[in-house]
Amino acid sequence: MSSGYQVKRLDELAGYSDPARSQWFPIRAELGIGSFGINAWRAGEAGQSLIDEHDELGGGRGQEELYVVLSGRASFTVGGEIVDAPQGTLVFVRDPTIKRAAEAVEPGTTVLVAGAIAGEAFTPSGWEVSAEALRFWETKEYDKAIELLAERHSELPDNAVILYNLACAESLAGRPHDALAHLEQAIKLNPPFREAAQTDADLDSIRADPKFPAPE
Repeated sequence: MSSGYQVKRLDELAGYSDPARSQWFPIRAELGIGSFGINAWRAGEAGQSLIDEHDELGGGRGQEELYVVLSGRASFTVGGEIVDAPQGTLVFVRDPTIKRAAEAVEPGTTVLVAGAIAGEAFTPSGWEVSAEALRFWETKEYDKAIELLAERHSELPDNAVILYNLACAESLAGRPHDALAHLEQAIKLNPPFREAAQTDADLDSIRADPKFPAPE
């Protein structure tokens, strides 16, 4: 095979999954794609979330997103409207302010997601570069998660998603001082994390600390 291209099957990628959600395939990172973001999600059963509700402001930085249903059948909710999406359906969300979500209607439903900011050079989102650490939640190897997230933080020091996930890992690893400091930084950069922190089980070990951010 030429060094100028790669061929892989989706199942050959080092995907991440846990019993509570669909499997994530980090296509961009695995193939070393530098010009656009692209990943895939596969649900193990009907009713499972494929795409959590979100918009592309803040952490998404205003990118456009294209969703392609590769197999099965999904139900999208885009701007409050329900979209039935059998295999072969394309859902393109140009407006970053529109909230979107999707769940599997059939077991094994797989959705490909591509995104980038129009007119700008591509850089990976904080969510994606920190998501590499999620596999250590499954194995409870929180020190390894901290090591990886700290490295990503050094590369992207003002990224709120990385800081929030780092705080969660430190909380779970019994490092309250570090967790509180990084949580405070994450909230300063992205105020909605204050609300998320109130019910995030990963932060239970530090919630009683007087320095824990109070709800507004």
